[in-house]
Amino acid sequence: MQAEAGRVPGSLPEGSLSPRTLRSETLLVLALSLGASALSSLISFVGSLTKPGGLKDQAATLNSSYAPGRPWLDLAWQLFGIATALVPVLLVAHLLFREGAGGLRAIGFDRTRPWPDLGRGALVAAGIGGAGLAFYLIARAAGFNLTVVPEALPDVWWKFPVLILSAVQNSVVEEVIVVGYLLRRLGQLGWTPVAALVASSVLRGSYHLYQGIGGFIGNIVMGAVFVLLYRRWGRVGPLVVAHALLDIVAFVGYALLAGQVSWLPTPGR
Repeated sequence: MQAEAGRVPGSLPEGSLSPRTLRSETLLVLALSLGASALSSLISFVGSLTKPGGLKDQAATLNSSYAPGRPWLDLAWQLFGIATALVPVLLVAHLLFREGAGGLRAIGFDRTRPWPDLGRGALVAAGIGGAGLAFYLIARAAGFNLTVVPEALPDVWWKFPVLILSAVQNSVVEEVIVVGYLLRRLGQLGWTPVAALVASSVLRGSYHLYQGIGGFIGNIVMGAVFVLLYRRWGRVGPLVVAHALLDIVAFVGYALLAGQVSWLPTPGR
C-alpha cells in the first residue's frame, strides 16, 4: 500500500492523534525533561529559602566535577551527562516524524538556513546578554538571587570543550522542547497564543528557579521574547544559536574572569 501524497512513509495520518493522546504525550515528554527539572528546581529553591542566611550568600553551581581528582573518569561522566540529556530531543524528533511533520524540520531545527539562523541568533544573544547580566547583578545585590557559579570544573585540557558542549546541549534541549515542541502541541490542543506563550515562559522560568527569584523572572521574560521570535521566524534554529552563545559566554567567561574582576560575584564575595 502506498503512502498518502504529502505524508512521510511510516507516519500517522494527519489529525489521527486524539487530544487525550497529545496531552499524555506532552506530559510524558516534559516529565522526562524540563518538567522534571522545574520540580527539582522548586525543591532546591525551597531548600535555599529555608536555609539560614540570605540567598546571595548561597551558590548555585551549574557545571561541576563528577569525579574530583580523577580527570578521565570525570570526563566520561561529563560526556555521559551531556549525551543522555539530549535523549528527550531525540524522542521529540521521533514523535514529530511519526506525526508526519518531518521530524525537527517542522519546528525549524535543521540545516536549511544556517547563515540566517546564525546571524539572527547572534543578534538576539547580543541584545539579551548585557541586559540579562545587569538584571542578575541587580537581583543578587537586592537579595533575590543566589550567587550563580556557571562552572567549577578542574583546570584540565577538556574543561573548555566540555563547557561549550554543555552550553550547546542546554540550548538544544530547551529551545526544541519548551518552544518548538510545546507550542506546537499546545496549538494542536486548542490553546490560545497568549496562553501558550505564558505556559512556555513560566515553564522556562520554573526550571531556573534554583537560581532564585531573579533567575525565575529573568527567564520568564526571555521565554516570552523567544516565543515571539519563534512565531515571527517559524524556526527554533536562531533561538538555539542565541541560547548557546549566551551560555558559552557565561560558562567560559566565568572560568576566565572569576576572581580577576571585582564586579563578577563569586561565592563568599
